[in-house]
Amino acid sequence: MQELTPAPVADNDLTDLYIQPGHLLRRAHQIAASIFHDELGHMITPVQYAILRTLREHPGIDQVSLAGLVAMDTSTAASVATRLEEKGLLDRNIDPSNRRQRALYLTEQGRKLLENAVGGINRLHDRLFAGFTPLEEEQFMDLLKKLVHLNNLQSRAPFAPPKDKVVNVD
Repeated sequence: MQELTPAPVADNDLTDLYIQPGHLLRRAHQIAASIFHDELGHMITPVQYAILRTLREHPGIDQVSLAGLVAMDTSTAASVATRLEEKGLLDRNIDPSNRRQRALYLTEQGRKLLENAVGGINRLHDRLFAGFTPLEEEQFMDLLKKLVHLNNLQSRAPFAPPKDKVVNVD
């Protein structure tokens, strides 16, 4: 019995960027970031938004846990938190039970910024999914969440919920 060998991959298939998922995901990120900047760039960056939005759901969380929830390395999360504190959008308080940690809270100004961002976030969503049917949008989001979930540990900064908290990511 003769062993079958796979057919060689055509050079065009190896070089066509528009069939490579990594390239398409990078382009999708570029587009989403550009639209975010159009809609909200005068207020906040996407990373700052992620941090403030997470703090709204988890007031008093420590910086390391926050970094895990937004899937960001701890030093970047700490520097962004420092900038947000300087802007008056969050407070970083020393945790009395562990003086090495800081508990993070939204300020009133941070809460108002999130409220004011709702319209821009909705427009961002509408612009990203213009041309999709509701079913296509749902399918795309389900598959995107699945891709991220299945590959989470491949990230340099994987999503890592605090061990003592239940976090819903759906």
